[in-house]
Amino acid sequence: MSLPEADTPLYNHSLPTIEDWLRGQGCNQDRENLHCWYLDKFAWKAEICLDVEELTVRYYDAKEASQNLSRSFKYSLSRQDIEEAVFSGP
Repeated sequence: MSLPEADTPLYNHSLPTIEDWLRGQGCNQDRENLHCWYLDKFAWKAEICLDVEELTVRYYDAKEASQNLSRSFKYSLSRQDIEEAVFSGP
């Protein structure tokens, strides 16, 4: 499945497309909470949840404890903007 242009708002992506995008970013889906995904990077980990009105990211196990935080992104943002914000880390 091909992704829409990077500047397309996330709300214009189908759920299977968003799931493929997350897999492509190295995320693994939670088997019990299917709306949540996990990402394990060298310096931090993240839980990404596809909530009703926004995508929520909780960073944890960061090398610096002060970097453990949560952020929310409206689906009206482009996939590129969300990708740059989420996957660059805390």
